[in-house]
Order: sequence, then C-alpha cells, then structure tokens
Amino acid sequence: MFDIPCIIFAGGKSSRMGEDKSLLPFGSFNTLTQYQLHKLQKLFKNVYISCKSSNKFDFKANFIEDVKTQNVYAPTAGFVAIFEKLNYDRFFILSVDAPFVNEYVINELIKEDKASFDATIAKTEFGIQPMCGIYHKSLANNFKKMLKDDNHKLGYLLKNSQTNFVKFTNNTLFLNVNDKKEYKKALNQLNLI
Repeated sequence: MFDIPCIIFAGGKSSRMGEDKSLLPFGSFNTLTQYQLHKLQKLFKNVYISCKSSNKFDFKANFIEDVKTQNVYAPTAGFVAIFEKLNYDRFFILSVDAPFVNEYVINELIKEDKASFDATIAKTEFGIQPMCGIYHKSLANNFKKMLKDDNHKLGYLLKNSQTNFVKFTNNTLFLNVNDKKEYKKALNQLNLI
C-alpha cells in the first residue's frame, strides 16, 4: 500500500453534467465517489474526500471540506483546505470523474516523483491532467494566493512551477465523466473490465 495520502476531489459544480456527478451511480456502487473510494482504499493507507460540504454524502469517509468561499467551485479552495488540514509534504490527488486511473498510473507517478519537484502530473497526447498527480507542500502559498486573486488555472501554476510531467499513452485510463455522453461511455467501458 502507498504511504502517500490520497485525496479524491468531489466538490466540482458539474455544470456540463446538469447534476452532481459525484453522486451518480457507478457500477455496483450508489455513487461514483463510493466507487473511487472503494478502489483507492485498496491502494492507499489514507484516503480523503475533498468537497464543498460532506452533507451531500450518505456514507462515512474522511472528508475535507473546502475553505469557505463565495461561489468558487474550482479545486483551489480544496487545495487550500488540504494544505491546512493535512501535515504531509505531498499527497496524490485524483478527480472523482476519472474512474479508470489505475494502480499502474499511480505507481508510475509516485515512482517519478522527487522531493525537489513541486508536483508530478500525468500527461497524455491530449495535454496535462492537473487533477491526476502529486502535489507538494511547496505549493501551499501559491494556492492561497490563487484563491485570494480568484485565479484557478492549475495548468498555469504547473507550467510555472517545478513540475515533472509523466507521459502516458493509454488515453482510455484518463476518460473524464463530464457530461451524459461521457457518463454513458464510462459505464460501457466499466462493463468491459
């Protein structure tokens, strides 16, 4: 099992989906969040769920609620809360809507990470995957400033930090469930596993 803590980000607005995607049923699980939690608890000693409010979930887990903001649904509020709550030098993060990121991807990112980096992030032919990777405490003040400045561009932060981008060629592992069409595609893909 991995010692590094794992954070599932489940606090997005889900505007393209039209409903909270973290609560959509997935496989044999009542919610996509529970699917991710079950999968990742087999790999990590400590798994947390980053969210705006834990009240929307009807199951027990280690929740980290975002710092309170006015209408900010970007992950920056989650990152600030995580850095404040957890006393770790680094942690692995994964968006709730990326259900096919597997142990191979996680292992490669952990293997390629070094203390001298600010972050180690997955990259595919479609670009960087800022919600799949390892973030270091060295970025804590950057996230506070981003939140204060109402700037939520993770790509900009990563390109202007000591980031190690790790290339992956299997794009299906990074399928995001952003809308109804992608949700249906993900359910079909899950049935093939």
